[in-house]
Amino acid sequence: MNKKLTLASALLAASAAFAFDTWIGAEGEPQVQTGLENSTKTQGYWFSYGDDGDGGASKVVWPVPLGNDYSPDAMDPVVLHCGGICGTAQLSKGTLTYQPFVGIGFNVVGEDPDTGNPAAGNASAWGGVCITYTAATGPALELGLGDFDSEIGYANPAASLSKATTAAVSKSLAWSDFKQPAWYKGDTKITGTEAAARLVALKFKLQAAEGNYDFNICAIGPYSGGTCPASCTAPGPAIKDVRGASSVKAVLSGRSLSITGVSAGTAEVVNLQGQVVAKGDVSKSLSLASLDAGVYMVRVAGKSVNFSNKIVLK
Repeated sequence: MNKKLTLASALLAASAAFAFDTWIGAEGEPQVQTGLENSTKTQGYWFSYGDDGDGGASKVVWPVPLGNDYSPDAMDPVVLHCGGICGTAQLSKGTLTYQPFVGIGFNVVGEDPDTGNPAAGNASAWGGVCITYTAATGPALELGLGDFDSEIGYANPAASLSKATTAAVSKSLAWSDFKQPAWYKGDTKITGTEAAARLVALKFKLQAAEGNYDFNICAIGPYSGGTCPASCTAPGPAIKDVRGASSVKAVLSGRSLSITGVSAGTAEVVNLQGQVVAKGDVSKSLSLASLDAGVYMVRVAGKSVNFSNKIVLK
């Protein structure tokens, strides 16, 4: 038997088992399910960044206040409000010698359980990325590579996207479409295909002259088998209703946890280190008898629900 072929088949089967589910903002789910997550389950949470570290004064103005029970920067309210990740990029040059920018992205694996830093994963099996968006200036989709970004002078492989103000644009990009910028003259080269094999984050970057630029990231998914819609869709009222804080409750009876107010979804119990220590279907009670006394967070997630609450085990 050819051991190399056997190993290749095993790796292919493993990659197929962990699929990148196309994220559609109108469904109201704040976390992108990349299929590359590690034990921390911190992949796919949206974050923003800007040029302030280099002297710029750019920022994103969000349509609603950010925050949830876990983090004051969580974008759950934005997703529910916009049916995507939307806002206004206020680009201000400050002392920059280049055009100002802001970016919105997510980590594909999540935090390293030992260091807390974003971990890298092999996203080659995605084949690339599809995205549906609107933007008042032409953005770029950039491949974040963690600490390696500084080694290449932040000349990360990226793919340019067109301006889309009157209607949403849906674009599919193979990994080979991502290239380092033409201005990069360094010796360390990396292709989009090579970057995909060590991918840390996907970043939607808006860089232009000073001014205000509206945007909305409506959907993102894999190039291979991706199903990014052709247009942005407003969030449905049924999703908003189910997600109401009063409709879903975590009921603790001794060491037995029950979820009420929702018929389908998954409940997770997370310790203060961010580790999932118990998990089960919301239709059944979850035994927490083996857990130590202390404070935990309960997360309930499904296609039409996103709920979190703190519990105290005694």
